Amino acid sequence: MAKFVLTNAFFSIGGTDLSDHLESATLNYEAESQDTTAMSDLTRIMAGGLKSWSMDLNFRQDFAASNVDATLFPLVGTTATVILRADAGSVSATNPNYTGTGLVASYNPFTNAVGETANTPVSIVSAGTLSRATS
Repeated sequence: MAKFVLTNAFFSIGGTDLSDHLESATLNYEAESQDTTAMSDLTRIMAGGLKSWSMDLNFRQDFAASNVDATLFPLVGTTATVILRADAGSVSATNPNYTGTGLVASYNPFTNAVGETANTPVSIVSAGTLSRATS
């Protein structure tokens, strides 16, 4: 895989594209580890359990209509379809599209000190399966 610098990520929630305000994004995808060790085993035997995913996002805040605050504030505690990919270009094998239904678990309208750029962190947790598409 080619190395690249993340400069043009795509993010939308509930059909609203917030890519132009996205400062950073982390997509977490994991499976629970379930212990299946029996009395005769000499080593712990683990099996993959339920999967979960989450997104930790940071936006440059914007209180204008149809922007960051107007989109995210009413979604706290509700679910929405989220889409994230490394580049805003076409979905492909080298630019997979991650889509899922997520619960907006937290949104902080601003968390800054005087003189700092107004940022807003958002946490989204799984409320459905995460899918990965390459076309």
